[in-house]
Amino acid sequence: MSDFLAAFGLLLALEGIFFAAFPNAARKVLSEAAQSPAERMRRVGLIFAVIGIAIIWAVRWSGIL
Repeated sequence: MSDFLAAFGLLLALEGIFFAAFPNAARKVLSEAAQSPAERMRRVGLIFAVIGIAIIWAVRWSGIL
């Protein structure tokens, strides 16, 4: 559970940095995402979830950390 909370904290920190450093780009990205079809958003979300799980698996089982 502590790994999950650490990952969630990292996610919030990275998003916060993105919004603070590039507010206009963040606004544009959010606007484009809001206008995207739901099926495309679902596909992109699944792709990123699989990539994230693969990275976690690779780091955990490779012995890097």
